Amino acid sequence: MIRLLALLLVLAPLPARACETALLLAMDVSNSVDPGEYRLQVDGLALALRDPVIAEILVRDRVALSVVQWSGADSQEVSLPWQQMLSPAHVTAFAAAVEDMDRAFIFSDTAPAEALRFALAYFRDAPDCARKVIDVSGDGTPNAGGTTGRARHLAERLGVTVNGLAIEGLGMAITNFYHRHLITRDGFVEQARGHRDYARAIRQKILREISRVVG
Repeated sequence: MIRLLALLLVLAPLPARACETALLLAMDVSNSVDPGEYRLQVDGLALALRDPVIAEILVRDRVALSVVQWSGADSQEVSLPWQQMLSPAHVTAFAAAVEDMDRAFIFSDTAPAEALRFALAYFRDAPDCARKVIDVSGDGTPNAGGTTGRARHLAERLGVTVNGLAIEGLGMAITNFYHRHLITRDGFVEQARGHRDYARAIRQKILREISRVVG
């Protein structure tokens, strides 16, 4: 009987985590982003969160969301703290808060290494989730701060996936930088052809991130 009870305990399913994914949305608001482009980003993100398919997964998996705005080496700010999406009302409220976000920084440089380190440290405040993902979006390559290599290696050691959304004008400079120097080995890069393509790109990116597709 004792052996049978021990076997049943081993075979019993573990309790489900309260959260499948903690997704931190890190938005570049450096000097290269003008007021109209900032508006396209926040409106595009809010629209993506309201997408019925995305909203359903957010609630089903009790996904935790947070938004960080970043710019120069000393310019990172938590705009929306961690919030789990426990009901459609939570998703609606979070999307509305995204639309109402004030821009954190203007006339500042682009320092993704410091943004990534800030984001990694901020996961200390995140709910206990099975997966941790940083979604870095930006329209420029670094012109301030350190190199991203060490921050990327730290993310891999901590088990955090880093993905990139490259907002390109002409060429592939940002996409190539994110591939070579920013994303983790299990990460991916989504590309937007200008800020007007951001809404499509961020929807596709979030859907891929919360659908448990990696690499």
